[in-house]
Amino acid sequence: MKNQSIWKRVGDFAMGKGFYIVLFLCVATIGISGYYLLKTAVGGIQSTQPAGGSASVTIPDQSGVKAPAAPSKPEVTLPAPVETPVKQPTPAPAAQPDDPEPLKDQTPEPDTTSGQTISKVFTWPVRGAVLRDYSVETLSLDPTMGDWRTHSGLDIAAANGVKVLSISAGTVEQVYNDMLMGTTVVVDHGGGLQSWYCNLDSETAVQPGDAVDIGSELGTVGGSAMAEVGEEPHLHLETLLNGQPVDPRDYLD
Repeated sequence: MKNQSIWKRVGDFAMGKGFYIVLFLCVATIGISGYYLLKTAVGGIQSTQPAGGSASVTIPDQSGVKAPAAPSKPEVTLPAPVETPVKQPTPAPAAQPDDPEPLKDQTPEPDTTSGQTISKVFTWPVRGAVLRDYSVETLSLDPTMGDWRTHSGLDIAAANGVKVLSISAGTVEQVYNDMLMGTTVVVDHGGGLQSWYCNLDSETAVQPGDAVDIGSELGTVGGSAMAEVGEEPHLHLETLLNGQPVDPRDYLD
């Protein structure tokens, strides 16, 4: 009963004034402890010195000292540009007063087909009217046969015995008697050109291999062409180029 009263008193005291006294003492203790702890920390920082002591650096006076000059760049000498020589045209030699006048080329133009030359000068083999013209693309009336057919030459009116002349220079290639066209003389003029003279008299003035000039006599007009006996006396003339019939007027005119 007595112990119970003691603890009751302690409790009453703790719940009364004693509680505030204990609380004050705790706060004071914490404050004092914080003060000393802060002072100790600040004092330790101020008393710390750098290792090795203090050092000072003296900067010498630089006013009288000249800065070293920057190194100059070495001078580079570029080679002079090489001029490319301009090629000058070679002047033509001046004509001298005594130079002869150049001669014009009078060589006949070569024929590209055979490599031989063709004369540019032609003449009619006889003088007379054309009884029947050259016609290989269209049909013409044949007076002897009485029908329409092609005609590969010119029928030139001329009396029997009239001289037949070579239309241009050349070489006699053939002299023979044809069953239909009678006595025939063939002259080669070079360059693939040939002239055929038909319906001649059996006696001719040339033989194969003879060289003839323009206007040379080959023979005379006759009546030996059986295929053209229906016409008046005439010379049948044909021209062939590389073996193909061409119009004799292309040369005679």
